Amino acid sequence: MLPNGFTLANLFFGIFAIVSASRGQHVQAGWYIVLGAFCDAIDGRIARAMNSGSAFGEELDSLVDAISFGLAPALMMYFAVLRDTGWDWLFVFIFCAAAVMRLARFNVEEAGATKKSSYFKGLPSPAAGGTLATYYWFSQTPLYNHFFIDWPWETIMRYLMLALAGLMISDVPYPAWPKFSFRTLHGILGITVLFSAVFALFFLPREFFFPVGVIYVVTGIVLAILRNVFELPPPFADTPESVGDDEDDLSPQGTRQ
Repeated sequence: MLPNGFTLANLFFGIFAIVSASRGQHVQAGWYIVLGAFCDAIDGRIARAMNSGSAFGEELDSLVDAISFGLAPALMMYFAVLRDTGWDWLFVFIFCAAAVMRLARFNVEEAGATKKSSYFKGLPSPAAGGTLATYYWFSQTPLYNHFFIDWPWETIMRYLMLALAGLMISDVPYPAWPKFSFRTLHGILGITVLFSAVFALFFLPREFFFPVGVIYVVTGIVLAILRNVFELPPPFADTPESVGDDEDDLSPQGTRQ
């Protein structure tokens, strides 16, 4: 029940984000998505550590991710901007549909596989939802105004939603979250990223999380371009990933995303 408890905590924060956004509390709503992502990153590790992963936990995680990283971030944008005009709510549908299809494809093609890959096919839903949810934070900072002084954040937000939706259902390879270890360079990188995120959570949340999300999104696109230029096979072609570890590391109990 412990890993499932963290999965349900992710759902709690996703629902709380929707409620807060409906009340106009957009900053708080962003916090709840970040906290949900934290719970999502932990539940799988707990399940593996306790050897308590299950098919039930895997399905529960996917359903919760559809709400916390699909519906909740999209509704945040709806209550902030999109409800003010007639058909803009369709951006909510497009983003949610892409997140649901992303999770469904992941469960069918990759969940439960015995082999592990360091890449995911398409942008992970937690990364997409987290990037969209923290965009409002970043749009209210002087840093945003410095780079996009003549382009309102509401306009960029629509393009951002479409781009993230398209990448979720694409075949663009995205690197998985590195494991934590002091024995390998990859593991040290994972620890460094973790402590950087914790530090930023307390001191620079508005300036840190969205730019990092954008860097991750762009990384997948650059990798895809390089692989096409050098005619390399996709990293997941013959090595289905066994998720418990990563996709959702940002994921939990054994297979998600």
